[in-house]
Amino acid sequence: MAGDHYFLELDPPEERLRHAPHVVVVGGGFAGVHVCKALKNADVRITMIDKRNFNLFQPLLYQVSTGLVSRGDVALPLRELVGAQSNTQVLLGEVTQVNPEGKQIVFNGKAYSYDYLVLATGSGSTFFGHEDWRTFAPPMKILEHAEEIRRRLLMAMEQAEQTPDPEARQFLQTVVIVGAGPSGCEMAGAVSELMRWAMENAFKQLDPEKTRIVMVDPGDRVLRAMPEGLSEAAMQSLQKDGVEFLGKGRVQTMRPGEVTVGTPDGDVRIQAATVIWTAGVRASSLGKKLADVTDCEVDRGGRVIVEPDFSIPGHPEIRVAGDLSSYSHTTNGKPLPGMAAPAKQAGSFIGKDIAAIVADRPRPNFSYFDFGSMAVLDRSNAVTDLRGLKFSGGIGWILWAFVHLVLIPGWENRISLSVKWVFALLTQQRASMLLTGMPSQHLALDAADAHFPMQAGEGPSIAAPDAALKAAMDYYSHHVIGHPQTQELMDTSEGSATDSAAAIK
Repeated sequence: MAGDHYFLELDPPEERLRHAPHVVVVGGGFAGVHVCKALKNADVRITMIDKRNFNLFQPLLYQVSTGLVSRGDVALPLRELVGAQSNTQVLLGEVTQVNPEGKQIVFNGKAYSYDYLVLATGSGSTFFGHEDWRTFAPPMKILEHAEEIRRRLLMAMEQAEQTPDPEARQFLQTVVIVGAGPSGCEMAGAVSELMRWAMENAFKQLDPEKTRIVMVDPGDRVLRAMPEGLSEAAMQSLQKDGVEFLGKGRVQTMRPGEVTVGTPDGDVRIQAATVIWTAGVRASSLGKKLADVTDCEVDRGGRVIVEPDFSIPGHPEIRVAGDLSSYSHTTNGKPLPGMAAPAKQAGSFIGKDIAAIVADRPRPNFSYFDFGSMAVLDRSNAVTDLRGLKFSGGIGWILWAFVHLVLIPGWENRISLSVKWVFALLTQQRASMLLTGMPSQHLALDAADAHFPMQAGEGPSIAAPDAALKAAMDYYSHHVIGHPQTQELMDTSEGSATDSAAAIK
């Protein structure tokens, strides 16, 4: 077992809890937070561990990416959410090992004991074996991803504003979005609003009609999980916003400035300054680590296959919830979808179940209530399927807004989001259009162009294009014929990405 034991286990939040059962919750997402809330009045000691100190409302990350809302609108500190509970403590760290025989986990290099363990570490993005594409096409799973996408979108428009060649401007105003599920459609609609309408009066040289947004998906329609009628309504709305749909298309190759898509009619090459990835989801690596030490099963996506009470075979004290679990004990036999509502329901059930065991009360049974699915397409249009009740357009948007305001924790966030949505609806303006960060955010902190430059006055300007955009612009200049003016302009930002090849590796 790696890691040293604590000299003393951490003191409990209250002395009365010193000998109470210890529940360790790993992951501060929807499931983890609701485990803690369901155990608020139970005679247990709770420790929540997460590598971030906040709960992130992932369904609205695309709005951070397109400047509609800010990071504080979709994130709330865990210590505010559950840390105020008298039986709960929040620790910052990343769990790297699980020792089920010793009932211990290892985080921050230390071993920590538990009586009950809940793993709810969520999911990340997968590029289906093409991890080298990650730098060209950032995913959208964490705040930094969303802010990187926003930076790339805004910087492309800033460069287009000072580019004399109209074809080069169109290249900079072209965006490819991989994936046509809810995240892809929501991103496509938001990017269209950002680049076509919200910025219409802000940039004097840009023609909104020259903006091109291409959504690529292997399916033959968008929102394949939704009824066909709603899928058609969504496609019509997106087409009205100028979004192109390249169906039955799979990305074959990707490099700075170009995406090659294989279709039944042959390969299609798309020159685009910005590419966004919303296609694949992978479970947290902690699921595979748990399977290695317990022999529990994981599905093809790395999710842990769980029992009806979300435990794993042979270890009733270990529960797995949220995107990390594969729960098929539903009335129709279909696994719970990786969305906020199922995660919240699972977390609440697990907390109530552990509380019942500790108090020696009859245990509850889990019953999933499917609220349906929905996707927003622009600032006033959405499609919703609420248990067979189908809506689109403005009514769909109102229902979507209501559901998301109910799901997001914290009244401050709800009020802030409501105000910004109404502001955008009335004015078509965005509230969070700040272009922040340095051109090469992936470099070490001691680099000249790091987040907080250690060597003032050295390195590229904060106004210079980042390495990914610079590489895309370089590719366009060298491989698309007839753009001498573009090349001249691009070379004026010398030093912004002195080694683009290394930067995007």
